[in-house]
Amino acid sequence: MKHLLNLLAAIALLVWGTHLVRTGILRVFGANLRQILARSVGNRFTAALSGIGVTALVQSSTATALITSSFVGQGLISLPAALAVMRGADIGTALIAVVFSFDLSWLSPLLIFVGVVLFIPRQASTLGRVGRILIGLGLMLLALRLVTDSTEVLTQSPAVKALLNSVGSDLLLEITLGMVLAVISYSSLAVVLLIATLAASGGVSLEVALGLVLGANLGSGLLAVITTAKSSIETRQVPLGTMAFKILGVLVAAPFVGLWISHVLPLLGNRASAVVLFHLSFNVVVGIAFIGLTNPVARWTQKLLPKNDKPGVSERPNHLDPSALSTPSLAISNAAREALHQADVVESMLLGMLEVIKKNDLQMAQELRKMDDTVDALYSAIKYYLTKISRDELAEEESRRWTDIISFTINMEQIGDIIERVLIDIEDKKIKPGRSFSEAGMAEICELHARLIDNLRLSMSVFLNGSVRDAQKLLEEKARFRDLERAYATTHLGRLSDRTMQSMETSSLHIDLISDLKRINSHICSIAYPILESAGALAPNRLRQNVLIDELPR
Repeated sequence: MKHLLNLLAAIALLVWGTHLVRTGILRVFGANLRQILARSVGNRFTAALSGIGVTALVQSSTATALITSSFVGQGLISLPAALAVMRGADIGTALIAVVFSFDLSWLSPLLIFVGVVLFIPRQASTLGRVGRILIGLGLMLLALRLVTDSTEVLTQSPAVKALLNSVGSDLLLEITLGMVLAVISYSSLAVVLLIATLAASGGVSLEVALGLVLGANLGSGLLAVITTAKSSIETRQVPLGTMAFKILGVLVAAPFVGLWISHVLPLLGNRASAVVLFHLSFNVVVGIAFIGLTNPVARWTQKLLPKNDKPGVSERPNHLDPSALSTPSLAISNAAREALHQADVVESMLLGMLEVIKKNDLQMAQELRKMDDTVDALYSAIKYYLTKISRDELAEEESRRWTDIISFTINMEQIGDIIERVLIDIEDKKIKPGRSFSEAGMAEICELHARLIDNLRLSMSVFLNGSVRDAQKLLEEKARFRDLERAYATTHLGRLSDRTMQSMETSSLHIDLISDLKRINSHICSIAYPILESAGALAPNRLRQNVLIDELPR
């Protein structure tokens, strides 16, 4: 029992080391890797080469699949080009398996020691993330050594030998088991290395090992399909097409497993090398032989998962790319872009609100109220996306930006709610009773509304650029707007004293409306506080008067 537990712990350590390396490389080089993929899809061969290079670094064809799928979903590359990238991605992960098949256990202590020295002092810095990568590499090498030691002991047991021999009776069972292991471990690389180690120590026969390798290849494709199951149609097409290539490859390769054992194994002698080279050969042959089929497979995939031709809000480009979550800086940029879209929807609601007031358009009012559901949905999506970013891995500036985005989206969501309530009041107290504002009252509302639109656009600029000068201007607008609201409330009371009929009929609505506009403006202007606070331009309770605009950083 103890030896079995040791084996399971070693396998878990191997999977964890693979995860550390993959996430570490994505966090350090993620933006550059994405640029390489996006710029190298001019033809299928350069696309395949870029897939090899990126996956060799990331050590995960699944991660490459997610990145490539997101590009297709955003319309940045075509589906055939993405499938060509994935042909190279499978070769890249197979090359890494060959490298790790050599006895590099002597490097493990050095990599772990250097990695910890770099990681502990500054975990969120680039140097700290490089240390994380080194720790992951060291743990992978250590885990492979532990797997070998544990397997050598376990295989001496008669019961274990009988169990392993029973697995070798069915190729389909071997493929299924390898597929399940790859999905569970979230890494076909780790599974292939495990299989090679088990084969070298006699834990499984070579015939079983090769069947498991074929299953691990299917598992990596199935994992990408499962991961993107809730994504857009375009995003899901890439993993599905890749899975089709893998199934074709397994169907072609399965009959030749016996030939590999009888003809190639004697030339190699080393069973571990035979396993990883079979894995490499499988992916090279599939990549070269099937790269000409990218267009037919793409057409088949598009027929199986057709695009929705009906335009709608849900079909717009979505910036919340799940594959960017491993690169926090990119993920935060994506969330900021989506937050600006949320603000655009709020601006449309605000502009339409004045049209409803002027034209008494009930249909437009209902359409604008429905837009608040879009604002709420965007807020929920952005919030959920940000919570999936590991804040422990964020630098100080990135952490502050994370907080700013949350604050911005909350304010936009609350503005949308206020506009919805205002529209309901306008319907009930103005349109349906057939009332109208006085000419002077309407002019006041238009003046406040125009200032509100200007302030909203300024707040979006402050959120995007972080300009301290604009943030200070926005906060000064808050005081001006408050004074203007008070002045207009006073003039409205004057019209009531003069017994102006229109003012008397709409008095309650008028007072509530200008008060709601002030509340909206307060939410807009609150976006300036984090910027000014970071610049040291805020006193505990008010804007510091002794800070000159020209002295503030920009």
